[in-house]
Amino acid sequence: MFRTVEISDPRFEVEGLRFVTVQSPAIGGRVDLALFVPPQARGLEGVPVVILLHGVYGSHWAWAFNGGAHRTAARMIEAKELPPVVLAMPSDGLWNDGSGYVPHILPEDPRRHPGRVMNDAIAPAKGMAGPDFERWIVDEVPLAAAAAVPEVSTRSPLCLAGLSMGGFGALRLGGKHPHRFRAVSGHSSATHKEQFRELLGARLDAWSDAEEDRSVLAALLRNRHTLPPIRFDCGTEDFLVGENRELHQALEAAGIVHLYEEFPGGHTWPYWEEHLADTFRFFAQALR
Repeated sequence: MFRTVEISDPRFEVEGLRFVTVQSPAIGGRVDLALFVPPQARGLEGVPVVILLHGVYGSHWAWAFNGGAHRTAARMIEAKELPPVVLAMPSDGLWNDGSGYVPHILPEDPRRHPGRVMNDAIAPAKGMAGPDFERWIVDEVPLAAAAAVPEVSTRSPLCLAGLSMGGFGALRLGGKHPHRFRAVSGHSSATHKEQFRELLGARLDAWSDAEEDRSVLAALLRNRHTLPPIRFDCGTEDFLVGENRELHQALEAAGIVHLYEEFPGGHTWPYWEEHLADTFRFFAQALR
């Protein structure tokens, strides 16, 4: 699948964290992945993989080194609240300040848009599809995890979660690829492409404009009868709480079963660090 795979030396792993760089066919360049492999997983087969997606401006290290995701997982596995799982924490592909985890379609001649920073290594010929950040997450991240962790295989169950832009990605990809994931969860999720306009500006022009790539609701409605278990939460002081409430109400009106929760807090790492445990409990139930 990958022309090159570079894996960190086990001698230098700390707290079960492992780092991988692969040459991604979907993106057309190198991309990074952080993994957490708990000691309880060693020697097992087909260990479940929990994929955690970061937000705008972030990268593969964000969930571990801003949110302590590996420590939360380790604590819950030790307490038997969560079965042994491998955490896969990928970069979104590092397109400008955020790829949205969507396929990209580049303009005929990107040089006509001086505000857009182009990477010649991943830019395709004029008029062709751009890097596919959706396929990187859905198809390639599980394979990269299997390449780096012997206990992971192509039969490993997958769960998907994310925060902010990553929540947008997790909920949307769960809707588009319902048979790929056992469960999905979003924290402080953006729910529509236009909510990124102020954060990313004209750089949104390359994002796919298909309705299911623009809107979480559209993606969930697309396969409404085959969706995996879905949860999402938002802080009551979060600037996206209104949008999350609207998504909750729209899903209720459509008869789509889901869990929506609100907690005190804002759009901050302390909030996500605390409530990642709610996602892990939800995934534990789905993996039983």
